[in-house]
Amino acid sequence: MTLADIPAVNASLNGLSAVLLLYGFYHIRAGHKLAHRNCMIAAFISSSLFLGCYLYYHYQMQQQFGRAHTSFTDPAWFRPIYLTILFTHLLGAFVILPLIFTTFYRAIRGQFEQHKTIARVTLPIWLYVSFTGVLIYLLLYQVFPQRR
Repeated sequence: MTLADIPAVNASLNGLSAVLLLYGFYHIRAGHKLAHRNCMIAAFISSSLFLGCYLYYHYQMQQQFGRAHTSFTDPAWFRPIYLTILFTHLLGAFVILPLIFTTFYRAIRGQFEQHKTIARVTLPIWLYVSFTGVLIYLLLYQVFPQRR
């Protein structure tokens, strides 16, 4: 695997997280608590692997190319749309970490009413971050491929 392969891996991990989150939501609504727990743990692992790969990729980009990211420049008309998606994605990514840890903590402690309350906030943000992560990959590397 090369450095150029990592964005696709990251998008796959984000997509997997989104699918697992949706399955986890389905299972809790259906009353399948064990399946819900397993899906949410798997989503957490997938998101954690994403974060590790993401940090590694950007560190390597900085080392090899002198900058840690790929700039979106072309087409110029789409750049503001892309940057809006990226900004909301990054904002959600910063907000979601403490929410995930709090949600998991409450579940582990058996505080299920408090868990349910915060999970109603955590799930949509986590889903948004996961879906927009895939969208950003598609826009930056597939739909409008950018030069490094």
